[in-house]
Amino acid sequence: MIRVTCAMVLAAGLGSRMGGLTRERPKPLLELAGRALIDHALDRLEAAGIARVVVNLHYKAELIEAHLAARTAPPLTLIREATRLETGGGVANALAHLGPLPFFVLNADVLWRDGDKPTLARLADRWDDAHMDALLLVHGRKTGGETPGDFALKASGRLERKARGAPYRFTGVQLLHPRLFTGCPEGPFSLNLLYDRAQARGRLYGLAHDGLWLHAGTPEELARAKAALAS
Repeated sequence: MIRVTCAMVLAAGLGSRMGGLTRERPKPLLELAGRALIDHALDRLEAAGIARVVVNLHYKAELIEAHLAARTAPPLTLIREATRLETGGGVANALAHLGPLPFFVLNADVLWRDGDKPTLARLADRWDDAHMDALLLVHGRKTGGETPGDFALKASGRLERKARGAPYRFTGVQLLHPRLFTGCPEGPFSLNLLYDRAQARGRLYGLAHDGLWLHAGTPEELARAKAALAS
């Protein structure tokens, strides 16, 4: 268990899978349930009492900056990336603002509903500094035609990446320690590189989400998310 005070929202993606929806505005500003996608993430962090949030920007950064200027909480630090650094490079570039302790990282295109306890509090309670470098929130994959899973979740709580038939999907919500980035590459790289390194050291863990989870990465997923919330 740890008290988390810093977080990052990843908002520098191109939104290319959204097609025409992101021609005029970036994906974090698309609306879901009457709120911009990025506001859903920031609302969660505000409710959790996070004292500092970093947001990285690239595509149509000026539009996101203008939108976020209206927020008074949580306190924001905005970082423009002249070259898109991808997920791992984006977080590595922001480490100076995130402090020496574990911090949350949220994708800007996910939304969830809590189970019996706030999800971010569950992650903080589950943190074990002696054994973890990364704790990922995962969601059980249903059968059918949805996106394949990423990981198997062992009884110990460790995650193991699976190429096929993985029962859990990564939700885009996680708790990371700065030491995860020791020796990381410079420039653009994916967080998947660091997950694999942590797994090899036995320090990649997961927590199964116990509530509703929605992803808005494509027009079809956004439509399904809107329908799920409307119902």
